[in-house]
Amino acid sequence: MRPQVVLTTTLLLNATLFVANLWIALVSDSRTVLAEAILTATDLIGSALLLWGLRLSRRPADIRHPFGFGKERFFWAFVSIVITFTIAGIVALVTGFDQWVNPHPIGHLSAGVLVVAATLAASAAGMSVTLRELRLGRETLQGLLESSQQGLKSVFYQDAVAIVGAVVALGGLLVVYRTHLDAIDGVVAAFEGFLLVAAGFVLAAESREYLVGRALAPSLARDLLGLVERDARVARVRSIQSMQLGPDDALVALRINFQDGLTTDQLEMAIDQIGHAVRTAYPVVRHLVIEPES
Repeated sequence: MRPQVVLTTTLLLNATLFVANLWIALVSDSRTVLAEAILTATDLIGSALLLWGLRLSRRPADIRHPFGFGKERFFWAFVSIVITFTIAGIVALVTGFDQWVNPHPIGHLSAGVLVVAATLAASAAGMSVTLRELRLGRETLQGLLESSQQGLKSVFYQDAVAIVGAVVALGGLLVVYRTHLDAIDGVVAAFEGFLLVAAGFVLAAESREYLVGRALAPSLARDLLGLVERDARVARVRSIQSMQLGPDDALVALRINFQDGLTTDQLEMAIDQIGHAVRTAYPVVRHLVIEPES
């Protein structure tokens, strides 16, 4: 999967949607359309932060950062989640609640309906880009959601929340158009805000694990362990420790009890060959430490 394609597409779509939604929100004074503008604005900022994190993560390792800068992507994904979901959600929630409690007339409803419908179509298009990239990379959506690709998951959830929010906003504006109950405009905006905050808390909690230092997925660790223990020179793997250093970068440390009777040269050859086999089978393991034990 190509993260840069997904992030750049999302950035361009959100830039266009933000301008359209903000203009209609100012003209119509609709809190629902304003909530959509807030959502697209923060999606725009979030996508820019994710691209910045991707750029920083590609810097080569140095003395102070011997394992590279892969965790930059986790950090900027976390910042993006906080801004995109939490802050934006609270702003939309507050503005929606104000319109709910103290409703005021809304103008240009037809323009509001059109721009929200356009937002729905663009969000669906953005999600289709992510799904297409998954197909090209022979990956599944479930695999993405269970992976450590926090930035791409954030983009996917942004699109999902945007689609649900746009559907609700479209329905709300149509209800206002038919009933002239302006308070519905506030209810819809508040709902969109709540949806953003809820999604933000879920993603932020998951991002925290990667920032602190999350191990490889148990299934991947078991498969890796099985690969090593199939080597005839290995008596037993006494321990396996791992940490995700980035979405495509992991550190693995193995303590291996080798068979008795191996010479020093044979032991060195076994370590080299096991290391090569692990890195070939699991490219995500870019840093491998093998500690032999008697």
